[in-house]
Amino acid sequence: MYELKIRDYCFIAHSLKDDFFGPAKHLHGTTYIIDMMLLSDKLINNNIIIDIGLATDILKTVIEKYNYKNLDNLDELKDEITTTEFMAKRFTDEIYDELQTRNFQVNKLSAIKISLKENHLASASYTKTI
Repeated sequence: MYELKIRDYCFIAHSLKDDFFGPAKHLHGTTYIIDMMLLSDKLINNNIIIDIGLATDILKTVIEKYNYKNLDNLDELKDEITTTEFMAKRFTDEIYDELQTRNFQVNKLSAIKISLKENHLASASYTKTI
């Protein structure tokens, strides 16, 4: 299995609106270190999974929607508890959609994985099998 990893970051603020989360229920910020992994059983033309420049641009496009934003203020997230696990899946789904928008044949991939590192101790990830 081949894997290509692209790394970027995103600054967000949010509150986890449930007493279960203790002090994190209040507004706080984090810097996500984002690792996007694209996995494939086969290489396409020129012995690649995807062009690294294209993959980098796709990740930046998805991040742009959330970077320097308070997730509590985004209409589509206002009723969600935006845990790191939840956001990892959201990023993964949006990467998949962006690949399709750019006419990349996602069926050439085996999986898309997003890992969000929220600090030096904790991270969460989501893998979408294709």
